Amino acid sequence: MSTRPTVVLILQARMGSTRLPGKSMMDLAGAPLVGRIIERVKRCKRVDEIVLATTRKAEDDVLEELARSYGISVFRGSENDLVDRYYQAAKVFNADVIVRVPADNPAAEPSEIDRVILYHLQSDNDFSTNYPDVLDNGYPDGIGAEVFNFEALERVWETATDPRNREHPHTNFYEHPERFKVGTIECPPEFRRPDLVLDVNTREEYEFMAELYEYLYPRNPQFHITDVIEWYDNVYQPGQT
Repeated sequence: MSTRPTVVLILQARMGSTRLPGKSMMDLAGAPLVGRIIERVKRCKRVDEIVLATTRKAEDDVLEELARSYGISVFRGSENDLVDRYYQAAKVFNADVIVRVPADNPAAEPSEIDRVILYHLQSDNDFSTNYPDVLDNGYPDGIGAEVFNFEALERVWETATDPRNREHPHTNFYEHPERFKVGTIECPPEFRRPDLVLDVNTREEYEFMAELYEYLYPRNPQFHITDVIEWYDNVYQPGQT
């Protein structure tokens, strides 16, 4: 009998984003933003299942339809209690290890998500990440993931009471080193660019990402972070359309 843990990547998305409402369905080179993320994370080799976790609100029906059109599973839960949404989704899909990817990272890098999953599985961490704000790891912002054990998430679900910590699951791990072991990995030197922000939280960031996709996607739908850096350094001209 195999004892390999079940790894479930949970992609959180909703239409009611505070800073940029409807961003999940905004166009990137002919497909919705969330669809582009799904395309990329489906290339991960260390993930057993991909689940789009959204809310129960009617406005998010479109996200369920989109996810099913891409052939991935769907979970619908709390709008603002992300700890509960992740916990309930993880229970439904029997996750031993959860990989968290927010739906504002349309340049997520599958190989680096796989790398942080492997690192986590080989460690005794409760929580592992290759997001850039951890221990000066040098990563660009928006290409990685957070990886945590179901048991650790369950402890957070049972004990976290602050609304901010219920809305932002990762803060529960970062803020309690006495309870959870947190680790990161170093960014490979060829794309160590912590100055590069590839999130989409504002209209300006969306327009930047749309320009990136218009250039890179037709040339190579599976573009790598090194392609992004090449475009950014040598092609992109801020302020021009």
